Amino acid sequence: MNKPRSKSEEKRMQILSAAKDLFTAHGLPAVSMDQIAKAAGVSKQTVYSHFGNKDELFTAAIEQKCIALDMSSIQPLEGTPARDTITLIANRFVTMILSEEATQVHRTCVSEALTTPHVARVFYNTGPVKVIAAVADILSKMHDQGVLEIEDCHMASVQLLKMLHGEARMHAEYNIEPKISEAEIQRYTENCIEMFIRAYSPRNSA
Repeated sequence: MNKPRSKSEEKRMQILSAAKDLFTAHGLPAVSMDQIAKAAGVSKQTVYSHFGNKDELFTAAIEQKCIALDMSSIQPLEGTPARDTITLIANRFVTMILSEEATQVHRTCVSEALTTPHVARVFYNTGPVKVIAAVADILSKMHDQGVLEIEDCHMASVQLLKMLHGEARMHAEYNIEPKISEAEIQRYTENCIEMFIRAYSPRNSA
């Protein structure tokens, strides 16, 4: 049974929810702590009591958005076929990157990359860096189990994740119509999985 949230925790979640919506819609520089407090229905002092400054709040908001992509919960068990684990990673990642929320966050951070580069750095370190590291850790365990043969798990993680972006992500980023169909996305994802497994299957099993 989940423990009920305290009033303080509830207010923190209200603030994070309001901040996510405002940052996504307008970007970090254009949003003030006053606006966030008003949208959250709390005082500005309450916002500062939970988050010391706007950058800290932005980081927390991005972290919460990335929580849905918790790759650390994927633990390859001994005897599990490589395809099963890679498929789980791929499907979870593709679902996340094609979500409207993820697309909006990405657009916001890219638009700030030149004028306020620290915003892009916060997003990169909070989101992509952690996802790459988590997938690299999974791949390292699969290497140790002998189901894959990978010398550089970080590089292999980047290869897998970037390959999975595909044409559908480009359509989402640039708002291109028509959208790629679910069937085509699934076909592309499965092809990526097969390519990755062929590239990193143990040599003696080829």
